Amino acid sequence: MQVQLLSFCLFESKRDLFSSESFSTHRVSPQQLTLRRKQCSRRNLAGQRAVLESVTISKTALLHADTLAAHLKTRLPHRRVDALKRLAEVLLALLQAESTLHRKIALHLPREATLESKTRVVARVFHDAQLTPQDVCDVLLPLLPDGKLTLVMDRTTWHYGQTPLNILVLGAILGGAVIPLVWKVLPHQGNSCTAARILLVARLLKVLPNKRWAVLIADREFVGQEWCRYLRWKRIRHCLRIRENTRIEDELVRDLFLDLKPGEVRTLFERTWVYGGWMHVVITLSPVGDRVIVASNLPIVDVLKTYRLRWRIESAFSALKLRGLNLEATHMTDADRISRLFGLLCIVLAWMVRVGAQEQGQTPVRSDNRGRPIRSQVRTGWMALSEAVRWGRDGFWSYLQLLNTPFLPTGTLIP
Repeated sequence: MQVQLLSFCLFESKRDLFSSESFSTHRVSPQQLTLRRKQCSRRNLAGQRAVLESVTISKTALLHADTLAAHLKTRLPHRRVDALKRLAEVLLALLQAESTLHRKIALHLPREATLESKTRVVARVFHDAQLTPQDVCDVLLPLLPDGKLTLVMDRTTWHYGQTPLNILVLGAILGGAVIPLVWKVLPHQGNSCTAARILLVARLLKVLPNKRWAVLIADREFVGQEWCRYLRWKRIRHCLRIRENTRIEDELVRDLFLDLKPGEVRTLFERTWVYGGWMHVVITLSPVGDRVIVASNLPIVDVLKTYRLRWRIESAFSALKLRGLNLEATHMTDADRISRLFGLLCIVLAWMVRVGAQEQGQTPVRSDNRGRPIRSQVRTGWMALSEAVRWGRDGFWSYLQLLNTPFLPTGTLIP
């Protein structure tokens, strides 16, 4: 194909040079002939350069997929090499496509095949029953630094037509975002049940013992006496936002500190019996007038600072969905296939955050007037990785090493 295209470029150049217009009845000056020869020569060189460039990009993409598959084999030795090769190709395609539609992912597969064939390869990866959430967790574990980690639990949901899709997520704060480590696709819409939360925590405890858990942060959905009793039994400290209709000491918590002003923080003097245990209760009023009531068994000075870290999981969901990898664009509704897709996106997200943290550590990003970076670690990592996957060689290999390198310890607010 390459030889045919080069021959075609040469034929077109010669045809333009020796066309009837060039040897018409009127006389052509030597300067005009020289100019036409130069134009044909430039056109010929441009065609050769385009062919060689496309060949280089294809070979580079294949090489990157093979290198990533070799890395995955070290983490998943039980998986077959051909399956890991397909998995590596789809991971790199997800990164470049920023979409979860099969046909858009297929456009970035470095294979010499029809688009329909490539689309079937993508579908085959998501239909692979041997790809489990535990495999994804095994790939992500080398990124965890030593010491204690701050864990965050939340839920993300969207609809495909009339079908609700609901995922319960538990992840660790790494870099500037929360990286999901375990998750569960819920068979219903709305809030999760206590049993689903307990099973999710139990899965993570198998690979991350409770001595590595600094604290578990969660929103108002994740409350209840049985749930808090389980966390105390596992000796997991927690920081939970509670609902306004929660009753403490025979009084509704919404009736406390009615004269609270925006930005003001108040707390009860002593620990209070909440959900079957003694916890500190801290109350503040947001600038928009929303009362934020947080209960925790942490030291009282750390309660509100710790709960503010929960927002990082919202940033992670934003990067996974519409503002990033576009999870919501998928047409899949089967729970197992959604779980595999979410797992692959978690690997891509973790890789982007790790590369972004490395890049911003070497070259700090300019801040805006509010003191916030103009570009997040996720976006910085995506820009660097996309360029390396398409063009780079040494750069891609150095970024691949980061996928096996722990994040720098950022420390936690909790000793």
